[in-house]
Amino acid sequence: MEKPAGRFEGKIVMITGAGSGIGAGCASRFLSEGARVALIDREEEGLAQLTSAFPAEQVHAVAADCTDASAIAAFHRSATERFGPIDILVNNVGQSARERAGEFHRSDEDVWRFVLEVSLITAMRFSRLVAPKMRERGGRILNMSSDAAFAGDAGLVDYATAKMGIIGFTRSLARELAPFGVTVNAVAPGAIRTRAHDRVPAAVIDRIRQQTPAGFVGEPADVAAAICFLASDEARFITGQTLLIDGGRWMI
Repeated sequence: MEKPAGRFEGKIVMITGAGSGIGAGCASRFLSEGARVALIDREEEGLAQLTSAFPAEQVHAVAADCTDASAIAAFHRSATERFGPIDILVNNVGQSARERAGEFHRSDEDVWRFVLEVSLITAMRFSRLVAPKMRERGGRILNMSSDAAFAGDAGLVDYATAKMGIIGFTRSLARELAPFGVTVNAVAPGAIRTRAHDRVPAAVIDRIRQQTPAGFVGEPADVAAAICFLASDEARFITGQTLLIDGGRWMI
């Protein structure tokens, strides 16, 4: 697929959970289209590998835990001091219980809290950090939901709950920020080929794949393409929406 050249030149993008998978795919796409990008992830090695492929003046990367409120505040401060106010925020970080996933009646409340924290609360924290300047200048916020929120996959109750919370958050924040030229949208990927899939029970992944009409697992680039469209000027009249990127598993 041919990429529009320089579509994001002059734009400052912040991406959470950018060390691998969908986050890394989004980062590569924005960087290749001219943006300056601030990245955060716990995986220092993944960030280093990504940033080494682009000019140093184009990337600001910090290895930190996105569930640590003080760490993300420090990251936001360092990123804006270096690049300026954030134009586009991609709230990508999040995960299911992975190897701890299972039937709800056997689940652990500490796991619920972790999944909600990393998949929902982090998006709220990062959005609150960028919102004041976006109210002055306009901007884009993109939130990562999941088609699990719609399909209600067995064994992923906590994850589906958090990701449906993302949709409610997206809609309410979109209404608040629309008068200031800020759009807020969500994407809801289905089965996407990332390392995280290796840590989800195989039966869950197999069931999702069998339910996907397209018949194959998507790639991070498929999600990055949609994210970049919603972040572009072409999507200025789209806000409060959720786009499913799941090969037709759930149709709305």
